Amino acid sequence: MAERLPFDHLQLRFLRKMAEALFDGYEQLAIPVEQIVDNVQHIFAMIGGTKASEISWSLRLAELAMAPFFNELPVEERRERIESRMRNTRIDAFQDMARIRGILYFAYYGHWLPGDQDDNRDNPVLKQIGFTLPRFRERGAGDVPIEMVQGRDLTHEHFVTVDSLPGEIDVIVVGSGSGGAVSAWNLANKGYRVLVVEAGPHYPSARISHEEARMASHLFKHGALQTTRDNDFVVFQGRNVGGSPTINNGICLRMKDDRLSHPDAADVFEAWRDLGAELDEARFQASYDAVEQFLGIGEIEHRSSRANGPHLMRGWAAHVAQSADPREQRAKSGWFAKNYGPPNTDKACAYCGYCNTGCPYARKNGMAQSYLPAACNLPEDGSTHPVRIVAETKVEKIRWARWTGGRSRAIGVEVIDPDGIEHFIPAKVGVVVAAGTIASSLLLDRSGVEGAGHGISMNVASPVIALMPEGQSPAWDEDQMATVVDCRDFLLESHFQPPMSMAAMMPGWFEEMDRRMRSYDRICSAGILFPADRCGRIVGGKLDFRIGEAEIETIRKAMATLTRVHFAAGALEVWPALLKGQTLTPDMDLDAFFAEAIKEADDVTLSSSHPHGGNPMNADPALGTVDTRCRVHGTDNVLVTDASVFPSCIRVNAQFTTMAMAQYATGFEDPFAAEA
Repeated sequence: MAERLPFDHLQLRFLRKMAEALFDGYEQLAIPVEQIVDNVQHIFAMIGGTKASEISWSLRLAELAMAPFFNELPVEERRERIESRMRNTRIDAFQDMARIRGILYFAYYGHWLPGDQDDNRDNPVLKQIGFTLPRFRERGAGDVPIEMVQGRDLTHEHFVTVDSLPGEIDVIVVGSGSGGAVSAWNLANKGYRVLVVEAGPHYPSARISHEEARMASHLFKHGALQTTRDNDFVVFQGRNVGGSPTINNGICLRMKDDRLSHPDAADVFEAWRDLGAELDEARFQASYDAVEQFLGIGEIEHRSSRANGPHLMRGWAAHVAQSADPREQRAKSGWFAKNYGPPNTDKACAYCGYCNTGCPYARKNGMAQSYLPAACNLPEDGSTHPVRIVAETKVEKIRWARWTGGRSRAIGVEVIDPDGIEHFIPAKVGVVVAAGTIASSLLLDRSGVEGAGHGISMNVASPVIALMPEGQSPAWDEDQMATVVDCRDFLLESHFQPPMSMAAMMPGWFEEMDRRMRSYDRICSAGILFPADRCGRIVGGKLDFRIGEAEIETIRKAMATLTRVHFAAGALEVWPALLKGQTLTPDMDLDAFFAEAIKEADDVTLSSSHPHGGNPMNADPALGTVDTRCRVHGTDNVLVTDASVFPSCIRVNAQFTTMAMAQYATGFEDPFAAEA
């Protein structure tokens, strides 16, 4: 079937004129402007849906905003207009419009020739920046080979269609990510017949490639371009069998008493108790333990990061040696624990650097390589039943039966199959909702659950990139995220990206963007991660998320700290992800710079892979959506077992705590029973 192209000839003409100006000043283009525009068309054709329509509409508005006669102006004058109306503006609408810059740059640096890695060995864009695809990298005797681990993936036998369901179903689990997969495993082991319904497609490891644009379009919600209502934040969420663990970095931090926790960090369990969500803390810690044992979670191998991870550790040690701040003196730093491998086995991570677009080597022990296959391979022996999965099927709403006393009982779910046909799937025992903060909130709201979609928190991230002296090992030939520093009010996390993703977060315009990306072999990168507590809610089907001056001040402080860390590690220049793309040098007053440069969220690139809350846990039905065993208030048999039940921000990466919450909720002898 031919691609349905999202942009018409007028929009394409405007994109060409924008591209000619944005790439003005490049030393040399590796591909022509026409190819860049074709790449944009191809990328959004793959994404499709509402995001392609949204960008199409944005292009029409952008052309009006750049008028008059933008398309007819000489390149130099178009460049000047981009400078004044996109780069240097403080008008929100024009700042949002500046995202077109990112689209065109990642269409250039994400250029992919038809075929696989062999066909892209001489990819002109990759050669221009000095990047080598994993298949052609030299590995020494002590390195993990870049080869696939066999036998981990789900097979076709584990999947069914709505028209071929396996008889009576006890429990329907909505979502197959961190919460859904753990829930399905636990419930199946209790003897329930479980069906997992997933809106996204199944991509086994063999179908995953290093074509970033294709993987982003197929594995992420909205092609990794999901934003908040005001476009101030990009929100990354997986939409595939296996969920966000398929496209995240596998980081496993406990929200309390982790070996890397700052000793002065807030006690999240205590905060939740004060809000009305008291949990059995010892039981929750045991839930962490159970997940850790099942997945083989452990500190990553230090050989997996030779440049970027040690850079952050080295810079932090040098920085804190000169600091008089007691909080910095008490900060913890170290190597991440992850559900990769497990480490120190023949299945250990091969550190190819492409974690965020899926692992083609089945070395990430994600949900589709761990809990889901284990659940699907359970014996049919009366005490257990193998789980089955329906993919590319959206749960539209829960269907209820009303019982005396005003309580509701779920009798199944209404779904829409890949052909757009509606079906009803009955559930004998109950329904588990685990589709993620946004999707779970929307599903509960469509199902008539009052109050869903409020009190949403995010751990918000922003990158800070450093130019290092020549001669160091390239940071792209290693694990994307390896080390962390917990500074109490924020975290510093090392991270690096493959070319397209790096271009999307790299600040800079015109020839400066060219210079920075040509320095790809010489850059190190890290990011800030800070908590934005209960700043969001679902409005009109999208996440409305607004941060205040307190969060802005945290951004300034965190970015200034990370910039100092980069310089302490030997950086020559630092490039924080600011709209204007400024260059920082060691002689600058960093506090004064960030105080002036960051006035509002639009001034800086902000993203989150950790939205949580929306259906918060609370013993009082007037204050929360679920009770302290994750059962939806006012219902007899519906659980929510994903991050949407978190009552407040947990401050650290959310994957491990989401799995532990699902383990906690479904680990009771009768998970659907009323609280004692």
